[in-house]
Amino acid sequence: MTDPRRLVPIALAFIAFVSLGLPDGLLGVAWPSMRAGFHQPLDALGMLLVAITSGYMLSSFFSGAIGRHLGIGRLLAFSCAATGLSLLGLTLVPSWWMVISIGMGIGLGAGAIDAGLNTYVATHHSERLMQWLHASFGIGVTLGPLIMTAGLNITDGWRAGYWVVGAAQLALGVGFLLTARLWEAPPAAPNAVPAEPSLTDDAGHVTATHPEAITAQPHQTHLRASLASLPVWIGTGLFFVYSGLELTLGLWAYSLLTESRGIGAASAGLWVGIYWGMFTLGRVMAGVFANRLGHHRLVLASLWLALASSLLLAWNPVDGRGLIVIGLIGFAFAPIFPGMVSGTWQRVGPEHLGNAMGMQIAAAGVGATSLPTLAGILADHSSLEAIPWFVTGCVLVMGGLYRATRRPAIRLAV
Repeated sequence: MTDPRRLVPIALAFIAFVSLGLPDGLLGVAWPSMRAGFHQPLDALGMLLVAITSGYMLSSFFSGAIGRHLGIGRLLAFSCAATGLSLLGLTLVPSWWMVISIGMGIGLGAGAIDAGLNTYVATHHSERLMQWLHASFGIGVTLGPLIMTAGLNITDGWRAGYWVVGAAQLALGVGFLLTARLWEAPPAAPNAVPAEPSLTDDAGHVTATHPEAITAQPHQTHLRASLASLPVWIGTGLFFVYSGLELTLGLWAYSLLTESRGIGAASAGLWVGIYWGMFTLGRVMAGVFANRLGHHRLVLASLWLALASSLLLAWNPVDGRGLIVIGLIGFAFAPIFPGMVSGTWQRVGPEHLGNAMGMQIAAAGVGATSLPTLAGILADHSSLEAIPWFVTGCVLVMGGLYRATRRPAIRLAV
């Protein structure tokens, strides 16, 4: 029988990852009302994203040292409190510069929660639990637009959505604080089945040693050598573009539908929720079939589907009645990030794996800020109809970069 002391932290971890996705889902739907209230242009969203991302990267970088000092339970409790108070603070401040400052607090809390929970689950639980943990993030970004849409309909303002999520974050922080001792000394995990010692290509042939076996060997090159590796930089570019793509449509779809295509606020909020819902469904299904299809086939099929769907969204041949393509794009994006993570060691070689992974995750954070900001600038100088064409162009860039990683000349440059 499973020890109840193990179930409580697991349940809180899943709830916390849902909560991580909620603010991302809120912001895209809230932005038209928020910017109108603060008298800001479309591209002002970029300043807020930079503030959130800066706080996120700072806290995640130092979360290990802080966690060792405070303990993981208290770190998560204080981080949830910081996030909750910051979300509530957004609803109280009168000036835009104060919103930007509070955005840093949202990022500081979220980054520590993300890094702390990933470290805890990776240390004490199975890979399967880690996969479902990340799938729960998609539940959060799916619920976020629905919560904000409901708040807009009931109160005719964006603040109600942030009240709900901010209060939930504070309650979660109390839960982490009350269970702090369970996080510090979790019962021993059951023996896990060891990873397979080899990996196979798309045809099922054994090709190389499994990364977990590689990491057991002290064979990691110096960062300087990784920085000189072309495959490492191509992989870094892939993560930069992908993370920006995922968030660009999530943040701008509501504005596109309501301000450019005449879709009602409630319907537009629902379709943004469907985008994230299909994203979550796609990630769950990809986890079921990943071992059978292989990460390369999953990524390639996803890129083709994303390209076809984004072209349909940009073309808009049926005057807004074909909004199902928004859901298809979310479904297509879902397997790409984990698929590219799984393929990192094949792209760069085992000696660059550790360095490349860090560079890729950092690039993902930068891309998640840069590309939505650039999309907003383009929309502000032309129209919101530039957004789907921007997404289409980025999918093409991703396809080119990914194809380059499969070329023998590039792989020999490792």
